Amino acid sequence: MENHLFKQYNFHPLLNDIIDHLDFYKPTPIQEKVLPAVLRGESVIGQSHTGSGKTHAYLLPLFNQIIEGKREVQFVVTAPTRELAVQIYDEVRKIIHYANKEHRWHAKLLIGGTDKKKSIEKLKEQPHIVVGTPGRIKDLVEEGALDLYAAKSFVVDEADLMLDLGFINDVDQILVKTNPDIQLLVFSATIPERLQPFLKKYLENPKYIKAEEEKISPETMEHRLVALRHRSVSEMVYRISESIQPYLAIIFTNGKELANQLAEELTEMGMDVGLIHGGLSPRERKRVLKDIQNLRFQYIVATDLAARGIDISGVSHVINAQMPKEEEFYIHRVGRTARAGMEGTAINLYTESDLQLVQKLEKKGLAFTSYDVKNGEWLETKAWNERSSRKKTESDTEKEAWKRVRKPKKVKPGYKKKMKKQQEQVKKKLNRKKY
Repeated sequence: MENHLFKQYNFHPLLNDIIDHLDFYKPTPIQEKVLPAVLRGESVIGQSHTGSGKTHAYLLPLFNQIIEGKREVQFVVTAPTRELAVQIYDEVRKIIHYANKEHRWHAKLLIGGTDKKKSIEKLKEQPHIVVGTPGRIKDLVEEGALDLYAAKSFVVDEADLMLDLGFINDVDQILVKTNPDIQLLVFSATIPERLQPFLKKYLENPKYIKAEEEKISPETMEHRLVALRHRSVSEMVYRISESIQPYLAIIFTNGKELANQLAEELTEMGMDVGLIHGGLSPRERKRVLKDIQNLRFQYIVATDLAARGIDISGVSHVINAQMPKEEEFYIHRVGRTARAGMEGTAINLYTESDLQLVQKLEKKGLAFTSYDVKNGEWLETKAWNERSSRKKTESDTEKEAWKRVRKPKKVKPGYKKKMKKQQEQVKKKLNRKKY
């Protein structure tokens, strides 16, 4: 593709060819802001949602500055989960594949659950690029098999998930062994307060970049609310399954114990569901992901790990069996569907305690429709806030009617009663105009 808009960044001609092969034309909002900063050698804190294009926002400029003749580690990418590390490594391999044969860039994937001795053997000659999980990278640095001191850039991807899963200390211990002047690129969906000590320790005057997407949810996505009331979560998920025909649906819970319980209950009801969360062994997770790719399951019960650390394609429905506590997590979950212009549906089971989140999301521009499911059919119900909206409207009409009532100049006995009667008549007229 000629004249792609990435040419404004003055990449090496080889990188421009690779960008053509990747079919990239226009940079995403996060790429527009991150690419120039990384090319200038600045340290960056980048905040953006899943699917925003941040992986190539750092990979392209880092590849642009590799010195091929130096067989030493030149940049490192750390990710909180093996699956995410594999996905990033696949993008690295794709870039290497599109480079012509005269250019030989070497990359290594270093993750747990693989043979450590073989990894040490393969590191006898240092790669240009390292992608991996913090635990395995730290082990290989401590073994003396991996030397990161020459690395010019270090990426911490999904930093808030890294923090939640307890790996930020490993990242800290790796960075101690790198050059103090290393360019640090931290990407995160949210910047929690608990991440601040780490950021302050390693980043001096970083460039903070937040890419505001035009919409927090695609127009092709529908958001449905279903009141849980007295009914069980598994019963309602089963009812929903009878009323939809998903290509693939992810059912989210808040925590692995609840995921295990729901998967078990749905299996007993006759549903064939996959299960994925951080508590599974590496072998189990690998097996489930393979089954998902082979379309064995139509439904997957998952925790937020699947919303952030794993890329599952073809998701047509997201079912929040339990709504998350924060807006960002809702956006990440539903971001699994309605991708690349496709349609998607988010179905949310809610209780009274979730309404504050719904209200916040509505203020951000999301539109929810209330439904119930009976006998395999969707029945539209009154909006969750209709009662409070009606009260508010009635109160506004009441005030407006009082404004139009004239207070007599001379007060006579019974004037209050007459004013009230007048107010009632005005109110009736205002209500008639409305309907």
